Amino acid sequence: MNKTDLRCKVHLSTSAIAKLGKNENVTTDVLACIYAVLDCDLSDIIELQLADNPLAKRLRGFN
Repeated sequence: MNKTDLRCKVHLSTSAIAKLGKNENVTTDVLACIYAVLDCDLSDIIELQLADNPLAKRLRGFN
């Protein structure tokens, strides 16, 4: 499935698809639509990378 097919099937905006393609933040609503339509689990479509996250780095400094 290409990006256009996904966008049409899930009814997402082109900006949401662009954000996904650039590894930018998207809303949980966007993710929920994707995994609902594709019948998969959230962990199948996302990967959490705390090591590179500036907020996570600041929070680790409080330990």
